[in-house]
Amino acid sequence: MEPTRPLARAELTDVATRLQGAARILDSKFLDKQEIIRLLIISAVAGEHLVIIGPPGTAKSALIRTFARLVDARYFEYLLTRFTEPNEIFGPVDIKQFREGSFARRTEGMLPEGEIVFLDEVFKSNSAILNSLLTIMNERRLAIGGEVRRVPLISLFGASNEVPNDENLAAIFDRFLLRVVSENLDSYHFHNLVARGIENEVRAFREGDLHPVIRSADLHAIHQSFSGLLGFSEDFLAKYKGLIFQIRSEGISVSDRRVVKLLKLFAASALFDGRSQACDGDFFVLKHIWNHLEQVPLLEEIVNPVVDAYFRENPAERRFLGPQAGLEDLLSELKLIRELLLRQDDLSDIQLFSQLKNLGEIKAALQSIGNETALRMLSEVDQLLETVLASSKLGG
Repeated sequence: MEPTRPLARAELTDVATRLQGAARILDSKFLDKQEIIRLLIISAVAGEHLVIIGPPGTAKSALIRTFARLVDARYFEYLLTRFTEPNEIFGPVDIKQFREGSFARRTEGMLPEGEIVFLDEVFKSNSAILNSLLTIMNERRLAIGGEVRRVPLISLFGASNEVPNDENLAAIFDRFLLRVVSENLDSYHFHNLVARGIENEVRAFREGDLHPVIRSADLHAIHQSFSGLLGFSEDFLAKYKGLIFQIRSEGISVSDRRVVKLLKLFAASALFDGRSQACDGDFFVLKHIWNHLEQVPLLEEIVNPVVDAYFRENPAERRFLGPQAGLEDLLSELKLIRELLLRQDDLSDIQLFSQLKNLGEIKAALQSIGNETALRMLSEVDQLLETVLASSKLGG
């Protein structure tokens, strides 16, 4: 791997702009996956690993593959099973050298030369593969025969239908700093889901629809620059300490090693937004450090109030509907929510609360835009809220 130099601040700003461009492209193709998209990107920026957990058909693989196409990097992908052999992942044995008495692998196009790696059903692999993956993910090194080779891995992304419950898989699960849940979409997204799905199906037949917007060399260079990005205010660190000890008090294990590594993700999130320092909004990352699915709502209860408070005080920095959050997107969401809230059949309390929360987010986003059209839409939101609050939907 060629050596890289740290990037200057102006270069970091340019890279951040291109990363935001990648997020806009992904957001145009995948509905209501903004947080996962952001996490994918900042994982690569920080050089950390992420696994997406969810049922089939929730865009896990498609998200990772599409992101990989936006990065000019060597890409390796494989679907693992318990029958997968190391030769399929790390490269076949070099027969010529084997006959000469040495062990080597032909790694061209295989995982050891991949910069962005996607392993589907990652927890179904066997111990022979898992042991090598642990060293690759943690140390960026692979032992082949008597040689220990450094690998150019930027990030390894995994996907799985379920969280592993086998103790033998605990170590590989721990290497994924972020664990993200991808669910089926809510009912009020259905129309946009169909429209965007049809558009993506049509695009699937076009060649060259996606082009790289970021180079692997840029990401490697960012990794070289990270020592200059890990500066945090005393206030930020004090809040981080409080959150970590609150999370641990709920029985959610967060090792000291992970506490330190998470700082890289806060810095990567700040860089993605073009900021020089992390802010309280970057604590959203902590919602995705669970060890078991039942811990997800616990983390949200701890983290969301801190993040929401920050964006209430800084509405211009809200991340609603992805980086491109325009009036057209907000209008579309508002229309769907209005139809859902005013239809004849009753909503459950949970559904009603969810939609009212969405209206609150739309209102905050419109306030941050502040032009004439946004103010007119604000009036519509207020009228809708007044109608719903006065209706029998909240009676009982």
